[in-house]
Amino acid sequence: MKKLFFITAFITLISVTSKAQQDPLVSQYMFNGLFLNPAYAGSHPYWTSTLTYRNQWVGFDGAPETGIAAIDGPLPNENMGLGVILIHDKIGVTRQNTMVINYAYSIKINDISRLAFGINAGFSQYSQRLSDLKVWDDDVVFEGNTSSKVLPKFGAGAYYYANKYYLGFSVPTLFAYQNDRNFHIDVNRSSFLRRHYMLTGGYVFDVGGNFKLKPSFLGKYVISAPFEMDINLSAIYKDTYWLGVSYRTGDAIAFIAEYQTNKAFRVGYSYDLTLSDLNNYSYGSHEIMIGIDFGKDLAKVKTPRFF
Repeated sequence: MKKLFFITAFITLISVTSKAQQDPLVSQYMFNGLFLNPAYAGSHPYWTSTLTYRNQWVGFDGAPETGIAAIDGPLPNENMGLGVILIHDKIGVTRQNTMVINYAYSIKINDISRLAFGINAGFSQYSQRLSDLKVWDDDVVFEGNTSSKVLPKFGAGAYYYANKYYLGFSVPTLFAYQNDRNFHIDVNRSSFLRRHYMLTGGYVFDVGGNFKLKPSFLGKYVISAPFEMDINLSAIYKDTYWLGVSYRTGDAIAFIAEYQTNKAFRVGYSYDLTLSDLNNYSYGSHEIMIGIDFGKDLAKVKTPRFF
């Protein structure tokens, strides 16, 4: 009976998470544009990279842990951008390893704004180890039972941006296909992955005295799951210090801070205070971000500054 209770609770957690969060969740989405939209690649006139680690629902056994590494920048032809994302996501006994290559082409609308279209292609490798489950009775079903699956995936997006605002729409996983044991893609067999529709936007207001206010939002929709919205308001001082608060509908309040330590290096941290019933079993969620920019000063001299 105890084994049955544990398995039922675990399956419930995985099923709820898989419906609403097949793509990993991040609170510092405003610093992870490439993760949300392939059209973001090369939107800055310099190369930029981020490392993000998220420990979700601390204290809840089997809760999600996510690591994301991303780098993107413009190609010699300033209308094109390229980016790469590596993701490791762990939920319970399941693991997801993803690599995605992103390409974007932008069109100059006027002196301060551009419209970019992007596509991506990559794969995700999923695995599960039932032997890692905690059981109270010996059962050969849970001894060394490991399965693995590789899914090719493709996505697309559009991104309009200027020096003080941006608006984007994307489907990071537009298509994902099953494959056989020889890794032959079967385009007639869609995978279990569902499309996540993303809408992002933000604006920067100069309020004087070296202060700026930046409201932003991230809307997410998955079929058969409630629409989710992240709404953020950040205060920026001297383009160096960021303090912000976000509200994620029906889920959490996030407190975010970022510090630009020098012209190339920045670090960010967020803490999510869970609002759902999971708050009775966890201590919130922690997220750390490290960013490194390459050639930022030279780019500012040669080209206009984009947001």
